[in-house]
Amino acid sequence: MTPSASSSAPRIAVVDYGSGNLRSVARALARSGLTPEVTADPGAVRAADGVVLPGVGAFADAMAHLAEKGLDQAVRDAIESGRPYLGLCLGLQVLFEQSDEHGVTPGLGLLSGRVERFPEPGQPDAPPRVPHIGWNTVRFSGDHPLTRRLPAEDYYYFVHAYRPVPRDTAIVAGVVEYGAPFTAAVAVDNVFAVQFHPEKSQSSGRRLLDAFAAWITS
Repeated sequence: MTPSASSSAPRIAVVDYGSGNLRSVARALARSGLTPEVTADPGAVRAADGVVLPGVGAFADAMAHLAEKGLDQAVRDAIESGRPYLGLCLGLQVLFEQSDEHGVTPGLGLLSGRVERFPEPGQPDAPPRVPHIGWNTVRFSGDHPLTRRLPAEDYYYFVHAYRPVPRDTAIVAGVVEYGAPFTAAVAVDNVFAVQFHPEKSQSSGRRLLDAFAAWITS
């Protein structure tokens, strides 16, 4: 069952492609005053006031499930129509052209660039361990409506072994240090997406989802 919120609150399609953390994301969105609907219906995604694509797991599996249900094109259509989009973890990664996880897999192709694994120990800029699990500080930048509502730095929870590498650095809205700086958030027009998990990030995650709610209602 979808968490309840005010009937006048913006309706948010939480895209259901088999990810395991959908309900926790929906509950977090409801606490920020939105009306989330966990859905695998492409029509519901296209009709929503905004779209949230969360995710845990493998890039190739996510893309296969999205394509199987017709959700890949529905997400593209919603973004191209100007609806606000928030991507969380895999919801950030699938925006790019491809990922190197388990071989090369095409993504949605809405952002130029790729997703690659962190360097292994002994390689240049290798982090202490892979995957990157735990809390880390994100430094935000840029003039997107959502970043304007966030602190310049905040602390978020990460779980991932692969990182986004945008070709266009102008879309980078947040950076984190792990072995070397990497992109933790991207922002362009009606798209905002993050590599971390706001739904697991306590008060800092609530601030980000509150900022998303304020952005979508403005």
